[in-house]
Amino acid sequence: MPLSTDTQNSRLGRVERFETIVIGGGQAGLAVGHYLASDDADFVILDGASRIGDSWRRRWDSLRLFTPAAYSGLPGMPFPAPPTHLPDKDEVADYLTRYAERFDLPLRLDTKVRSLEHDGERFVVHAADRVYESDQVVVATGPFQRPKLPAISQRLMPEIHQLHSSDYRNPFELPDGPVLVVGAGNSGAQIALELAQSRKVWLAGRSPGHLPRRFLGRDLFDWVWPVMKRATTDSVLGQRMRKRAQHGDHRIGISERTLSAAGINRIGRLVDERGGLPVCGDTVIEPRAIVWCTGFEADYRWIQLPVLNERGTPSHRRGVSSAVDGLYFAGLRFQYRLSSSLIGGVGEDAAFVAAQIARRASIAESGETPTSVAARG
Repeated sequence: MPLSTDTQNSRLGRVERFETIVIGGGQAGLAVGHYLASDDADFVILDGASRIGDSWRRRWDSLRLFTPAAYSGLPGMPFPAPPTHLPDKDEVADYLTRYAERFDLPLRLDTKVRSLEHDGERFVVHAADRVYESDQVVVATGPFQRPKLPAISQRLMPEIHQLHSSDYRNPFELPDGPVLVVGAGNSGAQIALELAQSRKVWLAGRSPGHLPRRFLGRDLFDWVWPVMKRATTDSVLGQRMRKRAQHGDHRIGISERTLSAAGINRIGRLVDERGGLPVCGDTVIEPRAIVWCTGFEADYRWIQLPVLNERGTPSHRRGVSSAVDGLYFAGLRFQYRLSSSLIGGVGEDAAFVAAQIARRASIAESGETPTSVAARG
């Protein structure tokens, strides 16, 4: 593969080398770092933020996890709160910061990665104003990097204030008047409930169904977490859950009755625009603002390697790239278990990836090839 201009130019400048580079300092990257540090590996974690946890700090002010603290800890450090507490976004951010400090993880902050390539001998990472090289790379940027907005948003009248849920902070930052929230999942329902305390709110979208916060006197996750931790993505239950998730995750603790009691106007999906106004179902809506709770999508354009399958997602087995030797992923949704992308579930995948990295490094040090080791059994 021809090298980019950046890679050719990097040969003239300073290059830092490590055995392993972890790209992304969120929950997945930190968990992988924990296990690499335990193995005394030579590695670095690169992250574009100024502080660990900033991706959480930037979310809306009232955001809380739907998993209790008991199921929201990374390996080696339980979440510091009562087991049934639902951590808010700042508590999560501060926890991740303390986690990195506790295990003294080698971080390079303000280091946004621009590209990942391979020069035939090793990986080449262009980040900020530096170049890094390594024998192995873990992509731990997660599956939700780019806000997803429907094309119809471009056809609405400019007088309507529009923003994605990733840019929403609180009701006071929106103009006065009624608000249309598009997307009736967990995020959309939480934001709609908050807005409905001070203004008229429409919530558009198909209901994904709802699960009660408590069941038989216990938190919902006391029942479902053991199942999520056991069910692999290739099991019958895992395949059913993955198929179900294509239609949206169940809302946790927020029923249609709860929304109705808050005065929220439930309407159908946003299907069209008429005169620059959104049409939801058969109803033309005249909002002053729209909050798009329409999710995120992965963005791997910066990876200059053939790592994606026909669906545009990484081709891998338990986080080990099926296409590029020495490349790994962590934090993907349904990476191996139903809990893989959750804070409390990423640890098992991180341990597996770190073990594969250690194994590959050991093979390289011995002078053998992976093929010869496999043949020997």
